[in-house]
Amino acid sequence: MTLYIALGMIVALVGADQLIKFLAATYLAPKGSVPIIQDMLHLTYLENDGAAFGLFGGMQWILIVVTALLLALLVFLIVTKRIHTPFLVYTVSLIIAGGLGNLIDRVFRHYVIDYIDVQLIGFAVFNLADCCVVIGTILALIYVLFVQPKKEERLLDQIEEDVIEGELEQEQLEEQAAEESAPETEASNTPEAPAEGSHDA
Repeated sequence: MTLYIALGMIVALVGADQLIKFLAATYLAPKGSVPIIQDMLHLTYLENDGAAFGLFGGMQWILIVVTALLLALLVFLIVTKRIHTPFLVYTVSLIIAGGLGNLIDRVFRHYVIDYIDVQLIGFAVFNLADCCVVIGTILALIYVLFVQPKKEERLLDQIEEDVIEGELEQEQLEEQAAEESAPETEASNTPEAPAEGSHDA
């Protein structure tokens, strides 16, 4: 079930990403930039020939090959259940959806359409796919670095407790068996009284 939900997430996010980019190319490109919150958040049309946030500009084919290989690896890890924890499956699905959304742009448009412009901090213009990659990566790192070690520690503690409980139960069973066999041993060691009429004449 987790795999199907993850697949649905990927399809929905890639579809939303491509729809927004289509709308941006159709309606936002002629205007250039539209303020949502003046001097803080704008919708700005930008054709990016680099990676996320404008990095590695002009390296389209390298980015296509590297992205395709990474996506293939992540899909392989999910399908073969090498990644099986539901939370990790969903976060990796976010990364796949974002990478696939931008990969479609690079292959068919030869550039990525960006439109989210946070002017308050002068950050690079980005898009929904970039958000998916960044959020998915951050959540996956938090889980791997902080959550999973604690879960493994709790699991080891539980195993240790189970082993100790098992040893105590075994000792109790041994003591009980020893107590039950003690009366039988005492009875077998008690000398039998001589039968009547067995004395010598």
